[in-house]
Amino acid sequence: MKTIDTIYINGAFVAPHGREPLVLLDPATERETTTVILADDVDAQRAIAAAKAALPVVARTTREERMDWLQRLHDAVAAAEREIVDVMVAEYGGTTAMATGTARRAAASFSIARRLLGEYAFEREVGGARVTMVPHGVVGLITPWNANIGFIATKLSMAIAAGSTAVIKPSELSAAQTALITRVMHGAGLPPGVFNIVTGRGDVVGAEITRHPDVAKISFTGSTSVGKAIARGAVDTMKRVTLELGGKSPTVLLDDADFAKAMPLAVLAAVMNSGQACIAGTRLLVPASRVAEAHALAVRAFEDLVVGPTSDPRVNVGPMVTRKQYERVQDYIRKGIEEGATLLTGGPGRPDGLERGYFVLPTVFGDVRNDMTIARDEIFGPVLSIIPYRDDDEAIAIANDTPYGLHAYVFGADLARANRVAAGIQAGRVFVNGLYDAPEAPFGGFKQSGLGREFGVFGLETYLEPKAIMGHDKAL
Repeated sequence: MKTIDTIYINGAFVAPHGREPLVLLDPATERETTTVILADDVDAQRAIAAAKAALPVVARTTREERMDWLQRLHDAVAAAEREIVDVMVAEYGGTTAMATGTARRAAASFSIARRLLGEYAFEREVGGARVTMVPHGVVGLITPWNANIGFIATKLSMAIAAGSTAVIKPSELSAAQTALITRVMHGAGLPPGVFNIVTGRGDVVGAEITRHPDVAKISFTGSTSVGKAIARGAVDTMKRVTLELGGKSPTVLLDDADFAKAMPLAVLAAVMNSGQACIAGTRLLVPASRVAEAHALAVRAFEDLVVGPTSDPRVNVGPMVTRKQYERVQDYIRKGIEEGATLLTGGPGRPDGLERGYFVLPTVFGDVRNDMTIARDEIFGPVLSIIPYRDDDEAIAIANDTPYGLHAYVFGADLARANRVAAGIQAGRVFVNGLYDAPEAPFGGFKQSGLGREFGVFGLETYLEPKAIMGHDKAL
């Protein structure tokens, strides 16, 4: 079993002050694989101090110097693609396709930030004032297990482009991923303290980052409940916060859609990352006149899914990340049955031939009402709820009848109509007639799916504050 017993502070791998061990299991076999020694609040304080001490160094850099840092980070991460894929597959059961996409987007994040940094107007004249976009200072970056390396890259790239230093608190469930990306980014040779990485519990390390007065901003990706706690804690020191939180995303099939073409995409949206994705389209809204057809196609597509250890590249649904998450999904499946939804395929228990591991039967429910628990809560597993609607207005109303507003999908033959429906849905992103990789489009949610945006120029500006100077051109 591997032991991870260092964290990264001020450009060096150091032993943590914290001594709590956490044993991680392979979710496909339930065997112990890694012991990680968790950092504590003292380690968080040391990391924040290092980031604060590095701020004058970063403040003296030119745009070109930071562009060089971002290029070096891109090159280092791109060269490690195979290792990144392997560790994601092994540690949390990510599929090969998901892991490969994450690795490539992680590297691309640095090149995108480099280009934006080269183009962005940090100073402009507005209403007679000279307005300068200035960095916050030390930023806290808190990332989730389900795409840890990708979120570290997207957040850190924008912090560096803005001219800030960073303290990164990755999920403790991602210890092996974190150890790898730390080593890779260390190899890029940035000055000490520009980024610091401290693996620990959210209620210890994350809480210290949230309350510490020397942290000016937090960017968090994770659950809505934790995001609310961070927002409450951050207000004491008036930290800026960017929160990318949960979702219960609708996929709307309009009555003129080609269901045979749309359904495979709708199913892919529902089970991406084995359903463990905040943007998963787990509510499928279909016209009442075509419910039977939708049921048949969804069942066929779900029964064609390959479930198993993701070391096999043919697998498109891997295990849940932990036993706790496996049992949570099982509880929701049982709840769906209890509340009267029609179980079309799947159900409680493991797939045949998979007696060990946190594998879930890909499950489809029909005859779902939007007030049922399975249609309200973010399950975070391969469970799809099919909900009928009468007309476009009701489809939009059902889509919006949720506390979340992160993502949505719309499929229809009449493009103008599909775009009207998309415009009516309250979501930070809506995909029309496809699934797209849009790394520069703003990413974030309405309502309880978060605050602010990430990615591209909108993401960069969440790391900047406007400072106005009036009279800059008036001599006495």
